[in-house]
Amino acid sequence: MTLENKTNQIQIHNFTTESGVLYPTLHLSYQVFGPSLNTAPIVLVNHALTGNSNVIGAQGWWNDLIGEGKTIDTNKYSVLAFNVPGNGYDGFGIENYQDFNARDIARIFNQGIEALQISQLFAIIGGSVGGGIAWEMAALNPKITQHLIPIATDWKSTDWLIANCFLQEQILANSSKPIEDARIHAMLCYRTPESFSSKFQRTTNEELAVFNIESWLAHHGNKLQKRFQLSAYKMMNHLLKTIDITRGRDSFATVAATIEATIHIIGIDSDLFFTANENRGTYEELKKYKENVSYQEIVSIHGHDAFLIEYQQLHNLLATIF
Repeated sequence: MTLENKTNQIQIHNFTTESGVLYPTLHLSYQVFGPSLNTAPIVLVNHALTGNSNVIGAQGWWNDLIGEGKTIDTNKYSVLAFNVPGNGYDGFGIENYQDFNARDIARIFNQGIEALQISQLFAIIGGSVGGGIAWEMAALNPKITQHLIPIATDWKSTDWLIANCFLQEQILANSSKPIEDARIHAMLCYRTPESFSSKFQRTTNEELAVFNIESWLAHHGNKLQKRFQLSAYKMMNHLLKTIDITRGRDSFATVAATIEATIHIIGIDSDLFFTANENRGTYEELKKYKENVSYQEIVSIHGHDAFLIEYQQLHNLLATIF
């Protein structure tokens, strides 16, 4: 049985966030692609800031990596994807987004896995904030998955990342075109100067009398504004700055040493957001006390977004796992 493109619901009852706020009911929506759950190894895909559970198919954001005959083959694996509560995709918004942090979302996802009667996942894979939530899930339940695959992310939000999220918050709170303007700024973090130079080469759009880089950025802002809610952007941006598997716990070494999964860290050499240096540092620390850990790197001029662009490289890095 294939449940592709059907959105399902789990009710999470009496959930108290780390900040102490009680939510009597939370709606956790999800989609399944490939064989029905518990009939094949299960891969959980955690979406990034503007993503959702629609991983493949119409408007699928990871069609190049996941599907029949693809790297993560839906003939072999059940692919499960939750929507972060408040991402707007399922019609449920959360206005008080500061009630939540990345660990709260990980707790909700773990409860969802329990509700679906999944004893263990084959893999959790996620890019950017989705990968940060994956780290949090494994820290909460060290036995939850055989493979942990965080891509273009890390176990903590750095000062640099928090600073960019703070600027995003200011734009979202104060701009007359909050989604458009925040997206324009974000694209400067997601790409690199080399990526822009390669694509645009200082060319102009003569019809609009602007540089092509300007019209491209405006297009991305306008496109996101049409499909994304302001409350969802605020929520996801806030989660991005709250990743930290050590908050209220012991050191990274102590927390990470309990994770039983084989950890496959994938960085991007030109990432300006979650930098390769941070990823390498995480790997160097991990390998002191954990044998089943690896670090690999996507080589690209395109920066943070390379995990959504360099599909052949990503396939090559993931092929031995899947």
